[in-house]
Amino acid sequence: MEYLKGPAASSPGCVLCCECGVPIPPNPANMCVACLRTQVDISEGIPKQVSINFCKQCERYLQPPGTWIQCALESRELLTLCLKKIKASLSKVRLIEAGFVWTEPHSKRLKVKLTIQKEVLNGAILQQVFVVEYVVQPQMCDACHRVEAKDFWKAVVQVRQKTLHKKTFYYLEQLILKHRAHQNTLRIKEIHDGLDFYYAQKQHAQKMVDFLQCTVPCRSKSSQRLISHDIHSNTYNYKSTFSVEIVPICKDNVVCLSPKLAQSLGNMSQICVCIRVTSAIHLIDPNTLQIAEIDGNTYWRYPFSSLCHPKQLEEFIVMECSLVHNQKAVAGAGMRSNKHMLAEVWVQKTSEMNTDNQYFCRTHLGHLLNPGDLVLGFDLANCNLNDEYANKMSTHRVPDVVSVPSPWELSPGRERYLLFCEEWGCLGSLWSGKVRSNETFPFENALKGAGLPPFPRIRDFGPFFLINHFPQNALVFLIYLFRPL
Repeated sequence: MEYLKGPAASSPGCVLCCECGVPIPPNPANMCVACLRTQVDISEGIPKQVSINFCKQCERYLQPPGTWIQCALESRELLTLCLKKIKASLSKVRLIEAGFVWTEPHSKRLKVKLTIQKEVLNGAILQQVFVVEYVVQPQMCDACHRVEAKDFWKAVVQVRQKTLHKKTFYYLEQLILKHRAHQNTLRIKEIHDGLDFYYAQKQHAQKMVDFLQCTVPCRSKSSQRLISHDIHSNTYNYKSTFSVEIVPICKDNVVCLSPKLAQSLGNMSQICVCIRVTSAIHLIDPNTLQIAEIDGNTYWRYPFSSLCHPKQLEEFIVMECSLVHNQKAVAGAGMRSNKHMLAEVWVQKTSEMNTDNQYFCRTHLGHLLNPGDLVLGFDLANCNLNDEYANKMSTHRVPDVVSVPSPWELSPGRERYLLFCEEWGCLGSLWSGKVRSNETFPFENALKGAGLPPFPRIRDFGPFFLINHFPQNALVFLIYLFRPL
């Protein structure tokens, strides 16, 4: 007789299923899985087919009650949206796993495979896997419906600048493209005096107005028009209009300030030149190099206009130029410019070279001008000034000629420089070249190698400007000198 040396191993006992009599491990229901599923369906109450709304125009899904969201096929966001459709039914079971079952993209069907658990008879936990089919039904969203009905906008921003040459508008256009301030617009309409920006929400229009007020000197007004009114829910449908007026002063304009404004700016001369327009108007006195900044609120409190428009510019030749050193400061005068040099010049019109008519003036372009150079200017001595402040000034205080920087364009017979920098903010020139009128650009091959288009049409932004249709991180600088070759 042999004895077991090890400990006795216990084996679980089996019981017979109370329905079919199959031996099974003991469980609280004393039934096998097959019989238990015939008795209890834990997926009962969960819909096996659900409809989901989809807008074909904007490719968005409806999230009840009225939110439309963008979701890609088989994405986490779309799965969350599908589960929310049956959220109430899933509250009585435990969701273990959920995932998409692949279907054809054009089948208009979405299948989600769910794994759930639930406690059934006498505490037994049953797990079940089943598929819920979602039928994609087309429904046009409210935004697309308004577009089709030509009633798509809720707010419009009307930007206007009442001037002949809209240099400030061109500068603003580059800022809008750079900062992508137009990304929420539904439509941009060009009219005679400016642009209209249409938006689907009033908040987007207000954001655009705030951007304009931070970039250019302007003033704005708002109004709204009632479209419809629901007396039962007390809801109103308005269309808002924002009117933004940019100051009618552009770069290189000659202006005449009011005596009160000129005195408040440090007793500067009333005849000034606008050197640039940013969030404020930057003025310089060509007689003393005194500079001042005028914001939008100050301008609309003491408005002034341009004395001449760009079409009245005439070409002069510098006959004599002498720099003015040690200019005495007047009591109460403001800050002077360190980027300009004061000079006394004698100029003559190129159209009057056969006469002896010469004009004397002071200019802030002494660092650029030399005898023989060509310069553009306004002939104030022979023009009719239609300005209330200029007409009240004494004749000896109005200069004969006011010279301004000439337009930054390529013209034959003058030196031209083009500097190209690869990296943003890199001011060191990688290469440069001087070109005469009878030569070709020696760096055209470099432009083609860098993937840049041929030399584009350049708007009048000044010596340093950014061309947005060039690739990102590309700067082009154009510098020219008015010296005959």
